[in-house]
Amino acid sequence: MANYYDRVGRIFDIQRFSIHDGPGIRTIVFLKGCYLRCRWCCNPESQEYKFQEMTMNGTTKTVGQDISVRDLMEELVKDEVYYRRSGGGITLSGGEAMAQPEFAEAIFRACHDRGFNTAIETTAFAERDVVARLIPHIDHVMMDIKHMDSAKHKAYTGQPNEKILDNARWIAENAHHLVIRVPVIPGFNDTPEEIAAIARFAESLPNVHELHLLPYHRLGTDKYTGLGREYTLSHLTPPTAAHMKMLKETAERESQKLTCHLRVQIGG
Repeated sequence: MANYYDRVGRIFDIQRFSIHDGPGIRTIVFLKGCYLRCRWCCNPESQEYKFQEMTMNGTTKTVGQDISVRDLMEELVKDEVYYRRSGGGITLSGGEAMAQPEFAEAIFRACHDRGFNTAIETTAFAERDVVARLIPHIDHVMMDIKHMDSAKHKAYTGQPNEKILDNARWIAENAHHLVIRVPVIPGFNDTPEEIAAIARFAESLPNVHELHLLPYHRLGTDKYTGLGREYTLSHLTPPTAAHMKMLKETAERESQKLTCHLRVQIGG
């Protein structure tokens, strides 16, 4: 890569002082563009790579900003003291950061130049050469496994799951640290059988010891209206605490049948 600080990519938000998207206090950079179209996506403005207009609370704004790694780092270093004190760092999210691999790699390399811990929230729906290119520069991978049935996965996300599951196996063997996360969506994957199947898969991955169950929420639904889109899951209600506890216990029991026990938690 030439001077990777001059690499330009497209983002739509920067969120500071996060404590739920990797270890310590982190800054999350949200990249625009995604290969999936998850029905429950809370960042619908992230899905299209193109610039968009979104109206919220009577104000219309342009969603999307092209920025160089050099200029982005000027923002990220503002909270350097918090990263170092807390063991935090930078997390790339989206959208899907792997959809902008050159930009994502450049950010990670610049962060490591500065000594910042790096993390990614990803579907890992990407070609293997992209995954292999990025993983050496990432300290923590938080990867979604949404469903083990490919047809149902495609019905709810727009894409089958074979590439995702195959990449999960490769990432587990090659990443520094991998956490499997499951967005728990009523009617999609919230039965004990479906969660047990995901737990068995997570348990089969080498070097994976954490499974996070993320309960469905309706945050971000107003964004669909702001983009002129319909939110098709408006009839859903978030799972109860009792239901999430049952699913957590299901995953734990499934894990205990196998070689290594997963640490299962509710939330990221």
